Amino acid sequence: MRKNGILLHVTSLPSPYGIGTLGKEAYEFVDFLKRTGQSIWQVLPLCPTGYGDSPYASYSTFAGNPYLIDLDTLAEDGLLKPAEYQNLDWGDDEEKVDFGRLYNERYPVLELAVNRFLENPDKEYEQFLLENQDWIEDYALFMALKDANKGKPWLEWAPEYRRYDKLKANTWKEEQKERMDYYKVMQYLFFKQWNKLRAYANKNGVEILGDLPIYVALDSVDAWSNPELFLLDKDGKPSAVAGCPPDGFSADGQLWGNPLYDWAYHKKTGYDWWIRRIEHLTNVYDILRIDHFRGFDSFYSIPYGAKTARKGEWLKGPGIDLFKAMEKKIGKRKIVAEDLGYLTESVQKLLEESGFPGMKVLEFGFDSRDTGGSTYLPYNYPKNSIAYAGTHDNDTIQGWFKAISPEDRKYAQDFMDAYNPDEYNWEMMRTVIASPSDTSILQMQDLLNLDSSARMNTPGVTGGNWVWRMKPDWHTDDMEGALAWLTKLYGRAPIVKKAKPVDEAEASAEAKEKADEEAVIDTES
Repeated sequence: MRKNGILLHVTSLPSPYGIGTLGKEAYEFVDFLKRTGQSIWQVLPLCPTGYGDSPYASYSTFAGNPYLIDLDTLAEDGLLKPAEYQNLDWGDDEEKVDFGRLYNERYPVLELAVNRFLENPDKEYEQFLLENQDWIEDYALFMALKDANKGKPWLEWAPEYRRYDKLKANTWKEEQKERMDYYKVMQYLFFKQWNKLRAYANKNGVEILGDLPIYVALDSVDAWSNPELFLLDKDGKPSAVAGCPPDGFSADGQLWGNPLYDWAYHKKTGYDWWIRRIEHLTNVYDILRIDHFRGFDSFYSIPYGAKTARKGEWLKGPGIDLFKAMEKKIGKRKIVAEDLGYLTESVQKLLEESGFPGMKVLEFGFDSRDTGGSTYLPYNYPKNSIAYAGTHDNDTIQGWFKAISPEDRKYAQDFMDAYNPDEYNWEMMRTVIASPSDTSILQMQDLLNLDSSARMNTPGVTGGNWVWRMKPDWHTDDMEGALAWLTKLYGRAPIVKKAKPVDEAEASAEAKEKADEEAVIDTES
């Protein structure tokens, strides 16, 4: 069945408290999706953000982001008093997240809620800890030790804490019990609110498409407590880091800096950590997008300490081996492969073998800087794919039209019959929705017809990313009506089953039979 959905990260929802949350605005957004015939809400990774505030550089691949916990919901649950958070200064720009302010203001408020919770914990709390024991203990310990070290990366901690040791960790847990409880309760509160929101979305015919970043941050509990999973030396420093080579968009390439995986070790363990990770996230979301899918075929290795990604080499990844092991252990899961970038024949073969739908980005089809060319034009989209105008890593449609060359712009205009600048967004979104792909996804910024100032992320650029938010008055009847019309016009609206026609004679006979039965019961009484 053909579907359409909207890409909007939770942090970009409006709210009075500095960042989008899992509160009423999220439920209102689900209502909007239902009214307009949308079947999917795509979000970015929900994990805690670390340095740079990127959801792709998290302290934990399993944990949830405490910033997303809704404060009004905590107040409704008796864990906060309105005066404790409603009068705080959450920032003066309703269109941007101020992460620095959030760090200073939000955690003390959450601590008040945690302390009240621990006075009388929910009966489900212990069950939550039991079900998540394989990651939550080490996560809480890591965060507690990070607090004790004034937020420093673990490579800068005192020497005795840098190297994780299970026996020593038991002692550390006793020392840090109170602070660990704080982080455990925050995870419980996050997943309690998330699971409720997801259930509401599912009830209203909306699936959540979530994200699995291929790499983890060096400053993470994953690298600290499981160094054997990565190519790290005896001191915990990586020998090489992840990134992308130079291309038409970046002369220096992209230097991500994440530690690389020791795939030989992962193979020896039957890919246990990866399978647990995928299983966890496919239980958090309905559909899972695996970021940088080509990295499983081959990955770009950059020497540690390099200033750019110019000098690197391609190394062999695990290939289909990993996904066969996954399917054998946990069965088939709903997975989307982010297969963008330079695709070799072996990458294309891996995608085909996996059976996962890939991604098609229309902006790439018109942009001469991209090497993919016509593979990103709709007449070449396979049915088993997801079509986008652009993703969170691309410019908005309006911003993109201004940034491309005059020749590329003319080609796009002719292809889409798009000559009115005020309607570039609608013509491009129409082209995406009309494509052969089973699923199409639109960015919320494009529905709102916003320029480059609303771009979510510019790869390779430090600062200014991940901060965009919708205004509280984002909704208009015209926008909603146009989206609903396009979704239905191109066969992507949910099919509404018609009620079975009532046979009046049959209904009359059933009513008479029921009345006779009731009369018998009255007589027997």
